[in-house]
Amino acid sequence: MIDTRTAPYAALVLRVALGILFLAHAGLKIFVFTPAGTAQFFGSLGLPPALAYLTILIEVAGGVALILGFYARIAAIVLIPILLGAIFTVHGPAGFFFTNPKGGWEFLALWIVGLLAQALVGDGALALKSTPASTSGRLAARSA
Repeated sequence: MIDTRTAPYAALVLRVALGILFLAHAGLKIFVFTPAGTAQFFGSLGLPPALAYLTILIEVAGGVALILGFYARIAAIVLIPILLGAIFTVHGPAGFFFTNPKGGWEFLALWIVGLLAQALVGDGALALKSTPASTSGRLAARSA
């Protein structure tokens, strides 16, 4: 049974935690690796270097959208391909455990589950701009 009194706050906690994670990862690409270094790394993987800049932009915009609750359900879905890309290009070949050299993919998989849960549970409490009913209605469970 879902506690309808506390569920919006659970969605808020999940939303903010996911947003902070995305801002942290974008910050790593901006301040540690630098955007140019990140682009070079993407190129070494056989990806277009410009994709690095798009990835950074999506991580920042998506992280902010999640934290503020600005179309959080949509932001959660939009961010999933970023993590899938990281799994299939870098972390997947390293194995399951994140402690492996080059990191594993289990943390990213858990992160995807969190994003899916956010998309399903909704924008949560204190959302700046909730996902429109026409979109969220497709994500909501139907009762018999």
